[in-house]
Amino acid sequence: MLRRRPSTAARPKPRRRIRKLRLLVLLGVLALLCSTAFTFGFVTALAGEIPKLDPRYQVEAERDGYIYANDGKTVLAVLRGDESRVLLEPDEIAPLMKHAIVAIEDRRFNEHDGVDLRGILRAGWQDITNKRVVQGGSTITQQFVKNAIVKDDRTISRKVKEAALAWQLEQRWDKEQILTAYLNTIYFGNGAYGVQQAALTYFGRGASELTLPEAALLAAIPKDPSRYDPVASPREARARRNLILRLLVEQGKISRRDSIAASAAPLPRPDTMQPPSVNTPVAPYFANYVKQQLIGEYGAAKVFGGGYRVTTSIDLALQRAARRAIAKWLPDPEGPAAALVAIDPRDGSVVAMVGGRNFRESQFNLAAQAQRQPGSAFKPFVLAAALQQGVAPGSTFVSRPLSISLGDRFWSVRNYDNAYLGTATLDVATTQSDNSVYAQLTEIVGPRAVAKTARELGVSSRLEPFFAIGLGAEAVNPLELARAYAAFPTGGVRVDGTIFGNVPRAVIRVEQPDREKPLENEVRPVSVLRRTTAQIVNSLLQHVVQSGTGRLAALADRPVAGKTGTTENYGDAWFVGYTPQLVVAVWVGYANTLKPMETEYQGEPVAGGTFPALIWKSFAESALRLRGEESESFDAPPFLSGTTKRVVRRDGRLLLDNGLCRGALSIVYFSTYGPKRTANCKPNEVEVPRGVGQRVDLARIRLAAQPLESIIAYQPAEPLQRVDRVVAQVPARGRLSSYDTVTLIVPRPLHGVIPKLTGLTLREARATLRKLQLKVDVAGFTDGKAGRIVAQAPVAGLAAKPGMVVSLVVGRG
Repeated sequence: MLRRRPSTAARPKPRRRIRKLRLLVLLGVLALLCSTAFTFGFVTALAGEIPKLDPRYQVEAERDGYIYANDGKTVLAVLRGDESRVLLEPDEIAPLMKHAIVAIEDRRFNEHDGVDLRGILRAGWQDITNKRVVQGGSTITQQFVKNAIVKDDRTISRKVKEAALAWQLEQRWDKEQILTAYLNTIYFGNGAYGVQQAALTYFGRGASELTLPEAALLAAIPKDPSRYDPVASPREARARRNLILRLLVEQGKISRRDSIAASAAPLPRPDTMQPPSVNTPVAPYFANYVKQQLIGEYGAAKVFGGGYRVTTSIDLALQRAARRAIAKWLPDPEGPAAALVAIDPRDGSVVAMVGGRNFRESQFNLAAQAQRQPGSAFKPFVLAAALQQGVAPGSTFVSRPLSISLGDRFWSVRNYDNAYLGTATLDVATTQSDNSVYAQLTEIVGPRAVAKTARELGVSSRLEPFFAIGLGAEAVNPLELARAYAAFPTGGVRVDGTIFGNVPRAVIRVEQPDREKPLENEVRPVSVLRRTTAQIVNSLLQHVVQSGTGRLAALADRPVAGKTGTTENYGDAWFVGYTPQLVVAVWVGYANTLKPMETEYQGEPVAGGTFPALIWKSFAESALRLRGEESESFDAPPFLSGTTKRVVRRDGRLLLDNGLCRGALSIVYFSTYGPKRTANCKPNEVEVPRGVGQRVDLARIRLAAQPLESIIAYQPAEPLQRVDRVVAQVPARGRLSSYDTVTLIVPRPLHGVIPKLTGLTLREARATLRKLQLKVDVAGFTDGKAGRIVAQAPVAGLAAKPGMVVSLVVGRG
């Protein structure tokens, strides 16, 4: 029998395996060596940059930059960082300032080594979930490094370099040195670069003398100097200051009492601030505005002392004309002030800006920073939103006093001087600035659509989508109104810039020392409205100037479109007008107060059609002549057929009337536009008012006024619960037919209520409480009739519980 030899292919090959293993080990060692060498080289290279982080080195390396007018020659401002910065030693900064900035920017500053792993993980998760770099997560050390020498781009590579340098820095500098350098170099807004200059700018005292509310406010600003500017945005600044105060309490740095007292401290006023100024007197408010744009894009560290040469859009001849026009009509230095912004709608360039009467006295820019109600000057945005939804200008409304239901309350609307037009088209209502009609139009269009339209056109101020937005209750500034109106003569196109995006185009060119070619802020058109919408707006706003409230702004040689605005108490007056070549917004009012202007115009109130329209006309005549602009007409809107539909807004949606809806309006819509769904209104329908939280008797009276019936249902009361209030209702909201029934849920005490004891003797009080199985605690004695109860706790009328203790204060005579 023959044996089979084993196959050679099946035999193991130990030598070949050993060779593979050796190769893998060798590759691993080489990879480790390469990685170590790269890391060592990377860290060594970064270590060479540590000296550059010293603020003194940065000051020595700075180069002057300049902001020019549109001629590229006239200097508006010098961008010189060393004049706006004072370098302090650690003991020259108030400890409260250090605590405040650490509390809000990097609460683990004293625990990490420059890089906070927890912060990185949090930021990384946000970046992953949002599929882009959105979360900061940087420590104070990293922020200091970024501000000093790392380019301000939100990329992963930047974060790696920033983290590596931060770690290196922590090995060489102590925490006090890092924190001091950070405070010496960050930007606090209003030209204040570093904590010493910030303290002097906002409070007129050095950084060593800062109080708690002052330190908390300064710590609030660097995150976003424009958003948290205490003068331009007091609400946001105060909220962030108070957040810092709460954090200081949580971290044990201050007491709760100190926090409460500091949160009540006033914010700095424009007339008390002392910003460093390197502006020339040519157009100082505009120069400061340009600085803010530059800082927002490039960071303060590069703008001040970075050697930038910036050409702007300002036309000096028009700037002088603007000042002359204001001085002509408002010569009294104690009277109302004015702000003016002019924009060329064809390229979006800001060609004139007057932000106040005297820059030395107040650097607060009324043209770009002030937040004032525009009144009827906001109505074109309601009109544009309505036209976008297909509402035709031939739609008719009844002008009358209104009370518009907002569910649990009503919004009362009245016209100027209580004068009403009766039945009027949208065209006539626009010409006469009728509040009643525009309130109804806002209800049809929806406040959210109005806010959205205004934002898309260029209004950047915070807008709450309430019904009053249609009548100009939301505060804005002249710059954003001018920019938003500029989309009307361009056929509904908003003009952005390629560098700064959706902001007014004030910068034309930026030259940087490290770039061969200048950066051009070229025109970037963004279509916002249909062309026909803009054409109809232009047509209706021309009627305002021809025969309406803006007649004093009419120019003899060319068509003008525009809108007046006057607030209810005559605290603000506006005129925003335009030709195809120029858009100008004018505001008139008292700069630091809402003082009514009831007699300043020839003994009469200052309305939008008075001083603002006259200033507009004087300036526009000069500006158009100086620029050699020929007379040009607006494009006429095409004829569009329409259909009448009865509509009603219910629960935030516009619906067709089913024949039973109260408050339905007949609206003319362009063909194919208007709501498609029908409302399910009930016969004799009424709103169900909210009675929860009200006294039972008042809730029943409110329901009867609708008219609706009511019944009471009881539920067991909790101890110390009020038993005379409605705690729930069925239905809670919505609509019913007249005389339908609403059920009110009221607590019923199981063990009676705490009686009123004040005025009784102590013996009488004890006896009364004993019957209800309640205990007595004599808490003390005070002035009052001897032996009589002066005060009690809990108060009378709350649900009682056996064994509950009632504390009494007894008079001692």
